[in-house]
Amino acid sequence: MPVKKIGRFPSSGRYVIVANHISYMDTIVIFAAVPHPFRPLGKKEMSKVPLFGFIYKQLVLMVDRSSANSRAKSMRLMWRALKHEASIIIFPEGTFNETGQPLKSFYNGAFRLSVNTQTPVLPILFPDTVHRWHYSAWWKVWPGINRAVYMPPVAVAGMDLKQTHVLKEQVYAIMEEEIVKY
Repeated sequence: MPVKKIGRFPSSGRYVIVANHISYMDTIVIFAAVPHPFRPLGKKEMSKVPLFGFIYKQLVLMVDRSSANSRAKSMRLMWRALKHEASIIIFPEGTFNETGQPLKSFYNGAFRLSVNTQTPVLPILFPDTVHRWHYSAWWKVWPGINRAVYMPPVAVAGMDLKQTHVLKEQVYAIMEEEIVKY
């Protein structure tokens, strides 16, 4: 399943990368779509899957979404990774978009992280992954091209935490407008 890249990934810098989440395939395609080092944020439950869970634990900054302590710890780990290692990838919808809308509403975490660290947000869309591995049928995979659509980074320089919702709405509007085209 080749990945066709549309737009340009920035040649340098670290980003809080946000992507839509519509398929199991998203978490695989992201590795082909992002050419620079990154650490994804992922749900802890996935670490319990046999064999896959072992690999998952090595790559992913995990969060137990039901625990405030775990969410706070994951935020600290992401902050540290951004400052010392690589970009961070977050699916701000939190889980698969099963709504029939172009995007689900976004959680605040990615945007709080971006403002806290003064790291630009880089939106990416995966418009085809739902057709390759639909969220309702984990056992069915279909061949084909997956597109990765890069949008320009959204600057956060000078923003404070009171403007997190503005940033979230801005990025949501950019991604929604673009995904409707596909």
